[in-house]
Amino acid sequence: MRGIFITGTDTGVGKTIISAAIACGLKEKGINVGIMKPVGSGGKKRGNHFVSNDALILKKAAGVSDPLELINPICFKTQIAPYPASLIEKREINLNKIYSSYEKLCKKHEFMVVEGIGGVLVPIKKNYFVIDLIKKLGLSVIVVCRPGLGTINHTLLTINALLSNKIKIICLVFNKTSPDMEDLSEKSNLEIIKKLSGIRVIKNPFINLDKTCK
Repeated sequence: MRGIFITGTDTGVGKTIISAAIACGLKEKGINVGIMKPVGSGGKKRGNHFVSNDALILKKAAGVSDPLELINPICFKTQIAPYPASLIEKREINLNKIYSSYEKLCKKHEFMVVEGIGGVLVPIKKNYFVIDLIKKLGLSVIVVCRPGLGTINHTLLTINALLSNKIKIICLVFNKTSPDMEDLSEKSNLEIIKKLSGIRVIKNPFINLDKTCK
């Protein structure tokens, strides 16, 4: 494997935290790990380039010196999905910029951790979705999911989309995004999804990234 792609069942499920923790863990094991956030939104301007806060978190966790223009080649100021953001900001998305940035990073690193944006059917361009980017990069996937109410539907739809496109799913990570979050459905959701999908399930406790990646 040259890397993994971290996707989610939704936005706000903790993809960045899981991606950063994986990159941090690989680095601590002595692996030359690179990170990438191909497309971002809600970015802050740095010079002539908008940068996603997710990319900054990933860069810090992995301890890399790669330029942010490679780590996060496409980023919009508007905090919505990339395709509508490109229409609002009147900016064309250059997919080749993403592909070339990924290849450059692959040449510098032994293993890549790539974080998506939103879920697998978030549109990057008209008729081009996150799932198409995953296929283009040829990566297997870790799916980050909510543990609580509503996750069965979102998770099974995501699994179906990935498998229909012949994309390998490494595991499902049910991630707590708050230490206080509690939902009665959590006790049954993970086991039900595991039985229905046959995919490995990992229950992840709330992560304090500042303490995890020093």
